[in-house]
Amino acid sequence: MKNKNALRLAPVAVLVAAMLYPAVPAAAALQLPISLPAGEGCSFALMLDGSGGIIQTTEFKDKDGNVVRVLEAGKGVLLTYTNLDTGESVTIRTDGSVASTRVNADGTLTVTATGHNGLILFPTDIPAGPTTTHYIGKLVYDIDPVTGVFTFVTSSGQQRDICEELG
Repeated sequence: MKNKNALRLAPVAVLVAAMLYPAVPAAAALQLPISLPAGEGCSFALMLDGSGGIIQTTEFKDKDGNVVRVLEAGKGVLLTYTNLDTGESVTIRTDGSVASTRVNADGTLTVTATGHNGLILFPTDIPAGPTTTHYIGKLVYDIDPVTGVFTFVTSSGQQRDICEELG
């Protein structure tokens, strides 16, 4: 696995799961299933699997050809989170989401996501994880591509604490 601090769930209904690599503003699809050891996504070992979905990505560039914003939209992804210690799982049908990732002047990224989205925060993030949360509504977080640190900004709507459900 690449740098564990770079592994994240981008807008879940949009990408199922994604890797955000430092210094890369757009998310790249990740091969599922993925497994995280205890203490990374939850206090227990966690697996994420997904299937289906229709996803469209549009990049917006400035006059010099630099990507300044990425818009992702999709629907129809089935996600399954599994507690690898107990075998208990939760499956979520995502009904769609849109995510806008903006490249800020300082090089950080701001993601604004609406619809069905998941976010895993590690112990190195702000606030410190491990947490795995599925949101239905609006979610905003920042990413420092140099350090790989995610900073949760705000959310509105419904939240599902996947770690609590499976713990």
